[in-house]
Amino acid sequence: MTYKWIDKIFKIDAAGFEELALQIFNFQYQHNAIYKAYTDMLQVRPAHVDQIRKIPFLPIQFYKTHAVKTTDFAPQIIFESSGTTQSVNSHHFVKDIEVYKQSFKTAFELNYGRASEWCIIGLLPSYLERKNSSLVFMVNELIGQSHHSQSGFYLDEYAQLYQTLIELEKNRQKTLLVGVGFALLDFAEGYSFPLSNTIILETGGMKGRRKELIKRELHEFLKAKFRINSVHSEYGMTELLSQAYSSSDGLFYCPPWMKVLIRDEEDPLLVKAVSKEPVTGAINIIDLANVYSCAFIATDDSGKLYKDESFEVMGRIDNSDIRGCSLLAI
Repeated sequence: MTYKWIDKIFKIDAAGFEELALQIFNFQYQHNAIYKAYTDMLQVRPAHVDQIRKIPFLPIQFYKTHAVKTTDFAPQIIFESSGTTQSVNSHHFVKDIEVYKQSFKTAFELNYGRASEWCIIGLLPSYLERKNSSLVFMVNELIGQSHHSQSGFYLDEYAQLYQTLIELEKNRQKTLLVGVGFALLDFAEGYSFPLSNTIILETGGMKGRRKELIKRELHEFLKAKFRINSVHSEYGMTELLSQAYSSSDGLFYCPPWMKVLIRDEEDPLLVKAVSKEPVTGAINIIDLANVYSCAFIATDDSGKLYKDESFEVMGRIDNSDIRGCSLLAI
């Protein structure tokens, strides 16, 4: 059954997205007790859900309080979010790790080509310091697929990282530096040199290590220090098995099996329609790769969605940790 879904999900096109999303909605309503209870509490009848705007989106906080699983299974892996000692982390129970591998491999190739063409360097100290990070899992797999002798992870070995990048630049090797915001900032404060063959892919912000910067400010600083025209970004999270990518200007694009919608921040059931003008509000995500968890997630992020389906992430919703519904107490 898993491979039947994989075949459908990762060969989807724009014309077939809505039909498959509705199929997965009905599948998850029938086989995901938490999602069914939430849908029923909203008094949404599945028979009346005939377009994706009518699908209920599960508040992302459920991944902190419940095992969000479609069908009954023993997970192959449980991804866990980062958090402080005062916070409760999200847990994503993954039935089939091959779904995740297929998702990030296909999305990566759509944006950057084969991993074997790149030297891939991970500068992800906050993620490496904890277990079961979905981002570390993804980057580690891509490093393996790159087959380059200098691909690998760095913690705070900035001098070594500098020497490696200088050598890669000298050899004109295509390089992807995947880094969390605070570590890229730390590195850039100590080193400044031009990068001609290296793409910086920023993922996440300060993670409590430094004062938060607006993403645009961080990118402008990195562009000046490394004399590059743009900084790329990855938009993903523990609760999703897919990622959106931005190559410039903070505009993200989803892979074909993922879609962003915008809901009203005051009325969580109201999904806004996009016309000529972009719409702003809270971000809902359809991630069809989440076929065995929940494919319909109401995030805590605010954003702006454009007619061409590109989107910007504008920040966090106020009081996001306490939004949701009474079902969270079950």
